[in-house]
Amino acid sequence: MFENFNSLPIVNSIFYSFLGIIILLIAYVILEKLTPEKTWQEIVKNQNIALAIVFGAFILGIAMIISSAIRG
Repeated sequence: MFENFNSLPIVNSIFYSFLGIIILLIAYVILEKLTPEKTWQEIVKNQNIALAIVFGAFILGIAMIISSAIRG
């Protein structure tokens, strides 16, 4: 039953998922360093909805770039 099972695609998928998450976190840290205020504090404490939308769009954009680069 499992004699023709190839686990390499599953291992690759897990590896590239973690790689994408790490790259996304690095991009978040870079963005956090570039902005004059702490973005998370501004979004949560001051309820800055405009910043939350921009930040969410940034995260989605970076995630799409990473997924496209990993997928080929």
